Amino acid sequence: MNNIAFLGAGNMASAIVDGLLRTGVIAAENLTCLSASGQSAAQLSARTGIRHAVTPNELLEHGDVLVVAFKPKHLTAATAAIYAPLTAGKLVISLLAGKTLAQLHAVFPQARNIVRTMPNTPARIGAGVTAWCSRQPLTTDDRAMVCSLLEALGTQLEVAETQMDAITAISGSGPGFFFEYAAAVREAAVTAGLSADVAHTLTVQTLLGSARLLAQTGTDPETLRDQVTSPNGTTHAGLGVLARADFRALVRKTVLAARDRAGEISRES
Repeated sequence: MNNIAFLGAGNMASAIVDGLLRTGVIAAENLTCLSASGQSAAQLSARTGIRHAVTPNELLEHGDVLVVAFKPKHLTAATAAIYAPLTAGKLVISLLAGKTLAQLHAVFPQARNIVRTMPNTPARIGAGVTAWCSRQPLTTDDRAMVCSLLEALGTQLEVAETQMDAITAISGSGPGFFFEYAAAVREAAVTAGLSADVAHTLTVQTLLGSARLLAQTGTDPETLRDQVTSPNGTTHAGLGVLARADFRALVRKTVLAARDRAGEISRES
């Protein structure tokens, strides 16, 4: 794999570096990082052994690929003034939520190609899912590199950019929705008479086991739901409450609100 430079050294950049090193697809000496304050990059370098650059020129001196991993609000004209010439002929991979390929191209106009990604927080443990799209069709080598990099985080899939706002709502924001559901179940378990520790363990393991069953069987969730539901049984009673509260409509509204906000963020730039 080519040398990779990370502009930004926060949680997601750290997750990618950890994944790349864990899977052995690249050596630490082929990775370089730079952060605005220098502190997070120094910490990442000290923890992983990757190189710590102190200037943009040093960051991209050997890097053929630039992973943009800072906060989206920092993608400005000042960024373009510094990095437009430095990224000439290089591949730019963006982790910036809400930043379109057109917006990225305006900042990195001389890059050989630009890839927009939407990773999610389970990438921290190699269990993420990352959707991506590219400004132009990728060469065979660049595609292999992008897939290897993103597979270090979990699952990757190529999509049309028009789907990115919806994907942001499902996989980008989705962990937050699942965590809120888990917190609600845990809270209800305590109300039902369980200790906090038992409630936490039962909630986590039930969600984890159910997700694994769904993934490994390939069975649709409605069928699995029906398999655990007996007429007039306990599951039937609980599902009845969800149905009367129009649970699916609430989830639909939640996802659409997140999707619409993702579109607004893109237009705010």
